[in-house]
Amino acid sequence: MTAPGKASPGRTFGEPIAITGPRGDWSGVRRDLATHAGAILYARLADWRPDRAGGPRLRALLGRDWARYLDLTHPEVRTRFAASRVLLKFAAGAALHVPPQAVELGYTPSGRPYLHGYDGVQISLSHTEDLLLVGLATGAVIGVDAERADRRLYGAGLGRHLCTPREVELIEAMEPEDRDPALVRLWTLKEAYSKAIGLGMQFRFTDFGFETDGTPTEVRRPDGTPGTGSEWSFRTYSLLDRYTVSVAVGDSGFGVTTDTQAHTMLDGGIVDALADALGADDTDRHGTDDWW
Repeated sequence: MTAPGKASPGRTFGEPIAITGPRGDWSGVRRDLATHAGAILYARLADWRPDRAGGPRLRALLGRDWARYLDLTHPEVRTRFAASRVLLKFAAGAALHVPPQAVELGYTPSGRPYLHGYDGVQISLSHTEDLLLVGLATGAVIGVDAERADRRLYGAGLGRHLCTPREVELIEAMEPEDRDPALVRLWTLKEAYSKAIGLGMQFRFTDFGFETDGTPTEVRRPDGTPGTGSEWSFRTYSLLDRYTVSVAVGDSGFGVTTDTQAHTMLDGGIVDALADALGADDTDRHGTDDWW
């Protein structure tokens, strides 16, 4: 179940879409991309555990991430890494109408993932405990982040690590029981915005802020004055009764794309090569029977 999120003026957002596994219903993802030029989807880790795919199939799905997967030594970290990348590839495949194994991920120097060879759809990824979260957007950059709703963040050093001076003032004025939920919301909004602009943790959380009362919001300067305009939209949701997730979308100014099918957006030679390598009959069913 989700609680209603609150969006800033600008883009509208659909509710997060639950995906129960590779054979889940992906029509809602395509519908939201067509309606809102973006989609947010989530899944439980148990439905995407990589051991279901088997070694050769998992290697094909992970592609360039296979070596990175092998380098991870902690079992649960490896599981979340693989599951989140496979979910992201299935989501991108649903958007592009290609099999997930045809999707190749690249990474910017800051670690932000992107679809290698195709920039018509922007992507973002977050995972925590048993929650996997993916954001897709056309004509815009997107960032998503998820945290446990009951995470304890209030304490000494808020102004040194997490909050602007204005946010510290507002948090300290709250009832004690309201402080941590407000801080978790701020944390996820800041993470999502940092991911969307591609700077990650290079952008100090004390250098920008948000409203603390949950109202439709925009980025604020440290003194609380507006820092962005209507090109940015934000929304926060509650998922599975224990997670807080936030989404940040910044319009690129080049309009949105409603047709995200690869054969209309990619070079024809690339599409032909994919069809030859994977089989034309596979390109619209995402290979779920063969690959999971």
